[in-house]
Amino acid sequence: MGNGQRGRLISAQDRKQAVELISEAVENGARLYKACEIIKIHTRTFDRWKDSDYIDKRKTCERPEPKNKISKEEEQEILRVCNTEEFSSLAPSQIVPILADRGIYLASETTIYNILKNHKELVHRGRSRAPIKRPMETHKASKACDVWTWDITYLKGPIKGQHYYLYMILDMYSRKIVGWEVWEEESALHASDLIKRAYMDEKIMLNDKPLVLHSDNGSPMKGATMLETLYNLGIVPSRSRPRVSNDNPYSESLFKTLKYRPNYQPRGFNSVNESRLWVRQFVNWYNNEHKHSGLCFISPNERHTGQDKAILEARTKVYQEAKSKHPERWPGAMRNWSIEDEVWLNPVKKEEKKEQDVKAS
Repeated sequence: MGNGQRGRLISAQDRKQAVELISEAVENGARLYKACEIIKIHTRTFDRWKDSDYIDKRKTCERPEPKNKISKEEEQEILRVCNTEEFSSLAPSQIVPILADRGIYLASETTIYNILKNHKELVHRGRSRAPIKRPMETHKASKACDVWTWDITYLKGPIKGQHYYLYMILDMYSRKIVGWEVWEEESALHASDLIKRAYMDEKIMLNDKPLVLHSDNGSPMKGATMLETLYNLGIVPSRSRPRVSNDNPYSESLFKTLKYRPNYQPRGFNSVNESRLWVRQFVNWYNNEHKHSGLCFISPNERHTGQDKAILEARTKVYQEAKSKHPERWPGAMRNWSIEDEVWLNPVKKEEKKEQDVKAS
């Protein structure tokens, strides 16, 4: 069977129609294997369908029980042992070796896990707190100043062990650095002052959709001064899950770009003022000159101010004119000079969304 149909349950009507179409093609002179290739089935599949009543019996046929299947009596014995006072607080990975030391074998560890799962007894055992699955913050930005992300990174100082702290706020939609500062210590007060300045610089107006500010779980992000500032400005705080390093990918990517610049000082800055001067030059380059690969190679400032569409349309025109002059040089599709209108922070995967929909229903 072809890869396109492998494992699928195809209705009897579709099978019958496929057989009739292939048979008609063969009668008109087509090769059987060529006709089967178009529908993406094997010739053996065609022969099997033709000689049957077109009904897929994989779900209705009676199958013999596997010879190695655990009997009902053995299954009940496993459940009894796992629920005894001695083993009720232990996982199968602990129970199996203890029984083996006593010369007892009930079943494999995997089988015991499966039996407990089928009887809805595969739950957290013991007095320790069960692991908490925290929901991941997910946000969508469809224009500038919808979602900001921010973080703090170290800049090396003049001696080993001394650091300066770079605070940086990034607009997720445009990747523009909307606020930054370097201080000699971490504090919620510094973060609060920076947020206020960036808010005023961007001239943000209150509307139906408030600005979201995403960060990790550091103390400056959760300080009372910082939270009060966000509340007063109407900004919605959003934070990464505890001890998860990849919930704030845009800020992490920005810091990597910063620290891999050719003129970055890996040996350290001599003073906080020197570090501020360097960061100022970096921000100017990043916002205005840097052709961002995540933005189809336009600068963050061009995206932030809405110039991106006109720039990308002009690029498309250039390519169309070049293709019209020498079409023989363009055997494939023309380069796609377009960019998504929506940017997501930690988008929900299809499998997770299905689980959420099932729980909601």
